[in-house]
Amino acid sequence: MQIAGFRQRLVSRMPLAGTFLKTPAYQLIEVLAQSELDFVCLDAEHAPFDRSAIDACCAMGRALDFPILIRVGDGSAREILQALDCGAVGVVVPHVDSAEKAAAVAQSARFGRGGRGYAGSTRWAGYATQSMPDLLAKSAEETVVMAQIEEPEGVEACEAIAATDGIDALFLGPADLSVGYGHDNQASEDLLTAMERVGRASEAAGKAYVSWVANAQKAQEWSKYGMSCFFISSEHSWMRAGATAEARGVHEIGKT
Repeated sequence: MQIAGFRQRLVSRMPLAGTFLKTPAYQLIEVLAQSELDFVCLDAEHAPFDRSAIDACCAMGRALDFPILIRVGDGSAREILQALDCGAVGVVVPHVDSAEKAAAVAQSARFGRGGRGYAGSTRWAGYATQSMPDLLAKSAEETVVMAQIEEPEGVEACEAIAATDGIDALFLGPADLSVGYGHDNQASEDLLTAMERVGRASEAAGKAYVSWVANAQKAQEWSKYGMSCFFISSEHSWMRAGATAEARGVHEIGKT
């Protein structure tokens, strides 16, 4: 049961590999589910995913028992509700730079007074085939909430964010954070110091530590900061790299 056990694997800090999906096509979920990836994250913040595309991709993920996360466009209750109702195993919420924002995000993803609106008729709920007690227990056990630390303010508040009930993981965004510190690269001392601090906060709170990396080599390098879950590149990069490598092989014919 890949979906049912995903949250436990995440918070227990098992090494997990996934990628951002930028193309709103459910067929790519079918293909990537045949790989050894542990999950895919639909990038509804920076890619053209409307609700229909999210719905189709989540349907395929559920059918194949392949965990689908969604990076929502913002931390609003509406965005989070729609992602989870469609069948995502969890959400990645951008720009969480305070404990107050973390608490609001966690509340929006969890059932209870002032929290996620309850509906037993959604895909996630099995289209009215599961009882309320079962669904409440399922949400508590399975739903994943990742808070993205993308601003220097988020780093300063990372201990409080990590300690927030309902936040399962801190996702350090190396690109946004680098720009926030005034750099045009991801090799600054500011970023490395931030990675160390967020790593310590995640470990102290018993939360998972997550980041984006360009490749597995960088994941191995950054694992020393306590990261165990990695969003590796995207299907755009992989398609381009694969196509370029094969084309260059053909173009070399006759040159030797």
